[in-house]
Amino acid sequence: MFTGIVRERGRVASFDDGRLVVETSVQAAVGDSIAVDGVCLTVVSGDEATLVFDVVPETLARSTLGAVQAGTLLNVEPALRLGDELGGHMVQGHVDGVGRVRSSEPEGDGRRMWIEASPYVLRTCVEKGSITVSGVSLTIAELSDDAFAVALVPHTLATTTLGDLAPGDEVNLEADVLGKVVARLLAQPGYPSPDAGSG
Repeated sequence: MFTGIVRERGRVASFDDGRLVVETSVQAAVGDSIAVDGVCLTVVSGDEATLVFDVVPETLARSTLGAVQAGTLLNVEPALRLGDELGGHMVQGHVDGVGRVRSSEPEGDGRRMWIEASPYVLRTCVEKGSITVSGVSLTIAELSDDAFAVALVPHTLATTTLGDLAPGDEVNLEADVLGKVVARLLAQPGYPSPDAGSG
């Protein structure tokens, strides 16, 4: 479990045959979970300067990780530990789809970014609700039929990869888990039961 509060931007040292090596100061043991651009990956080895992960075809097919190469910057967040502050929202690191940046325009000291998303992702989105974009916990500022907008503050722009995004760039999206549960329940035949609340 993660919060979407990025610890730092890591840099890809190499990515060959599914073996991803990320330069980062984040320390982790073999078997630990790390969110890499919003994707929950398991540490298979590492040292004081790098963490190494195996990325399987399923992950490559569902995320932007298949396009990374040496030098690519990625958002890095270690897993939440018991007692840690939950500063963002509950993030699983399970990507629901890949979105595409439609626009990114200055807004005060920050930026307003519109991101195109699939109907599957958008059906769980609500204005002022949470969404994870490439591992960053954000609040949905506005919704349309095929996209959502987020307001990016200067700190987010400076400490994550979102400040480097341009129209056409792809991002990993994870909808709020609570929204996914509600959408799933409401899609079930016979839910809610006519007996709900009785007794």
